This record gives sequence, C-alpha cells and structure tokens, in this order.
Amino acid sequence: MNRTLPLVLAVALFMEHMDSTVIATSLPAIAEDIGTSPVTLKLALTTYLVALAVFIPVSGWMADRFGAKRLFRIAIGVFVLGSVACAASDSLLAFVLARFLQGMGGAMMTPVARLVLVRATPKNQLISAMAWLTVPALVGPVAGPPLGGFITTYFSWHWIFLINLPIGLAGILLSGRVLPEIEPEPGTKLDLKGFVLSGLAASGLVFGLSVISLPALPPSVGVATAVFGVLIGWLYVRHARAAAAPVLDLRLFSNQAFRAAIIGGSLFRIGVGAVPFLLPLMLQLRFGMTPFQSGLLTFASALGAIAMKFAASTALRAVGFRYTLICAAVLGSMLIAANAFFTPATPHGTIFVVLVAAGFFRSLFFTSNNALVFAEIGNREAAQATAISAAGQQISIAMGVAVGGGILEAAGYITGTVLGPGAFVSAFLIVAFVSALAIVPFLRLPADTGSAVSGHRQKRAEEQEQAMAAERST
Repeated sequence: MNRTLPLVLAVALFMEHMDSTVIATSLPAIAEDIGTSPVTLKLALTTYLVALAVFIPVSGWMADRFGAKRLFRIAIGVFVLGSVACAASDSLLAFVLARFLQGMGGAMMTPVARLVLVRATPKNQLISAMAWLTVPALVGPVAGPPLGGFITTYFSWHWIFLINLPIGLAGILLSGRVLPEIEPEPGTKLDLKGFVLSGLAASGLVFGLSVISLPALPPSVGVATAVFGVLIGWLYVRHARAAAAPVLDLRLFSNQAFRAAIIGGSLFRIGVGAVPFLLPLMLQLRFGMTPFQSGLLTFASALGAIAMKFAASTALRAVGFRYTLICAAVLGSMLIAANAFFTPATPHGTIFVVLVAAGFFRSLFFTSNNALVFAEIGNREAAQATAISAAGQQISIAMGVAVGGGILEAAGYITGTVLGPGAFVSAFLIVAFVSALAIVPFLRLPADTGSAVSGHRQKRAEEQEQAMAAERST
C-alpha cells in the first residue's frame, strides 16, 4: 500500500481535529485579551461545531460537482484563512466569525479526505489506509489540551492558530502532488431544500447539545434548540424519501453493513465522546492535577491508538468485521467503565496502562467501523456515505459531551454535592453502557460481511486449501 496518500490526508485531519480541542485550555487567556468572559467565549466552540453541522451534509455533492482533490485543497485554504482570522481577532464577534470560517473549511476536509482515500485505494488495502487516517482523529483531541496549555503558557494564544499556517500551506502543496486527480461528476443539481433542512436540523441538534453541555446560554435555550433540530430532521426525512437526488440520500441505510456501521459507530462514539470531557475534569478537580499534568496523562490513549494501526488488518483478516467490532466495543466499553474506579490513590502507572489499552481498542473499533461504512458501498455512492458518516459523527460527539455533562449535573442535583466522586462514577458507568450498546447492530451481520475489504473470506479459503493439500499428502 502507498502510505504517502493517507499520511498527507492525515496531516490535514490532525490539524483540524487538534484545533477543535486545543483552544479549550486557552479560553481564559483569549477571553481576557479580547475583553470578554470565558463562559461567553464558549460560543466560539459552539459556532465551530455549528459550521461543521451546516456544511458537512453538502460536502459529498460539492466533491462530485467540483472534484474531490480540488475541494480538499480549497478546504485547507479556508481553514487556514479562518485560523489567521482567529489570531487577528480583537473582539468576541470577530473571533466567533473567524471560528465559523474555520468550521466551513473543517466541514469539507474530513469527509472529502475520506472520499479521496476510498476512491483511490483498492478495497483489499482499505483497512491499512483507514488505520493511518484514523490516528489523527484519535490523537488530535488528546494532544490538543496539553499543547494548547503549553503554547498559551510559554508563548501566546495567537500561536495556537498561527501554527496552522505552515502546516496548511504544506498540506496544500503536498496534496497537489500526491492526491490523484478525481474528475468531477456533473449531473445532479444541488438539493437546495434538502441542504437548508439538513443544515438546520444538524446545526440545531449540535448547537442545542453544545449549549446544554457548555452553558454559555441558559440550558432551556439548548433544550429548545435541540428539539427544533429533531423536528426539522423529521421534515428532512420526509423530504429525502420523495426527492430524486437528496443532499443526504437516506436510501443507503437499506444496506445492512452501512446501517450497522452508522448506528453502531454513533452509539460507541457517544460514550467515547464523553471521556475527553469527563476524565480531565476528574483528574483536575478530584485528583488535584494541573491541566498540563492531566493532559500528559490522558495523552496515553494516543499511544494505544498509534499501536493499533499494526493490528487492525490482522484482526479483521482473522475474524472479520462482525467479531472484531463486537470485541472492540465490549473491551473498549469495559475500559471506559474502569475510569469510574480511579481514585486519588490509584498509581499513575495503572491509569496510564488503562488509558493505553482504551486507546488501542477505541482505535481498533473506529478503524474497522470506518472501513465497514464503505465495505459494501460502490464508488458512486461513496460521496453520500462520507457525508452521512461525518454528519453522524459530529452529532454523536456532541451528544457524548452533553450526556457526560448532564449526568454530572443530575448527580449534583440529587446528592447536593457539585462534582462529587459519585458523580464521576455514575457518569463513566452510564457512558460505558451506552458504548456497549454498539454491539447490537453488529450482532445481526453475516460473518462474511465486507470480506472483500477485510480479507476474512480469502483467509478461510486459503486455510481450506492448505487443509486439503495436507490430506492429499497423507
């Protein structure tokens, strides 16, 4: 497999995934510099997520219309422009608008990168390629907080965004040389009504869930907005059933493998999405660690994610998608639950080992699941699959943070103790249970699902041939 292609795509995705979390530890410094409060500045975090939710649904259509390679390079450029605008911001309004511009670029980078990879990679090499592409999505969120704290402490918060300039320019140049030319596919017109409905539905859900979990506004606003998003989503479903070429084609859910990948992946991601929110809070507020110390410890999961890339292909070839995903979901969920039993007296080495193992199985799950999305989907449907998958990811991540925050709030209300030890125990056990529910859609998959990608069927055929040869020789 040519590793240059996924590595070039992965560099851009690392920049996007890291940037989405890196400002969390720098909010106080940014807020003080531009004359606002850290709570109010959380609107910038929400604005970024809203931009992703609005423009991800149309990413598939744009890739087909203008060419995936061209759109990917433009997306990096937009993201870099947004980064420079963030660094130059001197007011809340300017910063929020700059983050929205960044989100427009980020909304195109991730799904289009996955689309380029799927269309340029033979199916029997897709697992290895996805392993390289998945790592930045797992490393970025855990690397972001300690890196953001380091840059803000020893340099200036402006460099959090300015560092994207050389990385982005290198990404544009390298992708121009390495990425294959994928011709546009003219024909279908933009489903404008579907674009408006899907954008309102996804942004309403993401904004509402973000406000609930990061209360820069009253929680009632978040609940009302999330309900609005659900209602508009129902209108979109009705529209998509009647439209000839909807912006998100829900008919793909008739494919069992695709359906299981989206539903199972979303459930697992809700639990996983809560951990980067819950764990640093527990380490800092309950265990007395500094943000930098907790960031260094939680970075352990990135080591497990990197180690996984050597195991995914072997596991899938040995037992196939169904058993790999079931095992990864069960073990990954158990390791999420293990966080509930950490105490201030737990040795840091023990926490480190648990987090490395959690990163390994989490990465194994997502590498396998991301490949399953495309395992039985044709190239012409790949653009739609990437858009639906990316939209589902953003909504489930927002739900994870909202669920984690909601459990902490509920536990504090019931016990009368804000962020007590019991609150974190309950939160980790509940989100672990939600993650474990991911196995349900995989249980009904045939054992040879996606065998052209996993190589599982070919392995069984080789073993049978070897057994027959051994019988003949005796």
